Amino acid sequence: MHKFYFRDIEESPIAIDYLEVQSYEMNVYLVYLTIDNHSGMLYDNKDKPMRFFSAGHIREAFAHCRVLQAVMKHDTPYDEMIGNPPKSKEQMALPFSMELPY
Repeated sequence: MHKFYFRDIEESPIAIDYLEVQSYEMNVYLVYLTIDNHSGMLYDNKDKPMRFFSAGHIREAFAHCRVLQAVMKHDTPYDEMIGNPPKSKEQMALPFSMELPY
């Protein structure tokens, strides 16, 4: 798996083939990218997965990029804890708009 560093992306406009927002509890979002047939997570300058804390934060960070497809996947550990059936192995990917609000 490829590692993308935010410092490389924030410095120049780049074409992103696929951007996946992985949504977790407590307003934590991680970003998985595919650029030129390389796929992997986005990392910060300390070599840790880059954390975003809102959808707007992600949109602002990638506003200078051309994103061809963006989706959001949400993962929650609580379904089984409250008596719901186990999650399917395939997460549902919902379209994610990269447009900044006016």
